[in-house]
Amino acid sequence: MSLLGNITHGAMAVWRRNADVFFKTWRTNFLPSIFEPLLYLIAMGLGFGGLVVGLTYAGQPIEYIRFLAPGLVSISAMYGGFFECTYGSFVRMHYQKTFDAIVATPVSIEDVIAGEVLWGATKSLLNSTIVLLVIIIMGWLIFPAVLFTSPTVLLIPPITFLAGLMFSSIAMIFTAIVPNIDSFNYPFFLLITPMFLFGGTFFPISRLGAAEPFAYMLPLTHASVLIRDLSLGLVGPLDMVAVAYILTLTGISFYLALHLMKNRLIK
Repeated sequence: MSLLGNITHGAMAVWRRNADVFFKTWRTNFLPSIFEPLLYLIAMGLGFGGLVVGLTYAGQPIEYIRFLAPGLVSISAMYGGFFECTYGSFVRMHYQKTFDAIVATPVSIEDVIAGEVLWGATKSLLNSTIVLLVIIIMGWLIFPAVLFTSPTVLLIPPITFLAGLMFSSIAMIFTAIVPNIDSFNYPFFLLITPMFLFGGTFFPISRLGAAEPFAYMLPLTHASVLIRDLSLGLVGPLDMVAVAYILTLTGISFYLALHLMKNRLIK
């Protein structure tokens, strides 16, 4: 039977186990998601944004704080899935031996990995939705420039879940190959930091010039472009490319994660 064929309803049991643990400590888990976008909007949106003149997006003039806000949502989606399925999954696998305990039940190894990835995507959805709600509330109360008025903004949460599946699957690949928890510094420095800086979150990708094609190779670029276009109501052909990219990379990464993690766990 194929790796995907071994996935059953047991994956949801793994997801439920992680969700139960998370919501027992919800206060400490939610507070950073609430205050971090506030700090970014004030420091970057108002402070740095005051120095940005003549910014355009999709041929239209746009205030920097309105450009930045969707980028913060996409960053939250990336961090939620990636960190949950690297540090979080590694701790459950290596230190807490949670994976060993689960596979001693009728739940398969594939169920464990699928459940972890689903939970990572759920963390992406939760974190980014909190950021989105904070930004919307701040738009009503403090920063009218960041108000999201297009009805396509309602599609942002499902997209963050889809992006979360992608980032979680990529993260599980690293979890399967790193020798110890300190080794996560390498994917963070070599992948997450470049995406954070060049993924179209803080400035238009067109400003990169000859390096623009490199930016479009980064997973976060497609998530941030899609989320920004949905927030502004500017959905176009490039967004369909972004969806296709995310779906393709998610499928490839998820299969690799299943294969590599199964090899690690059965040794």
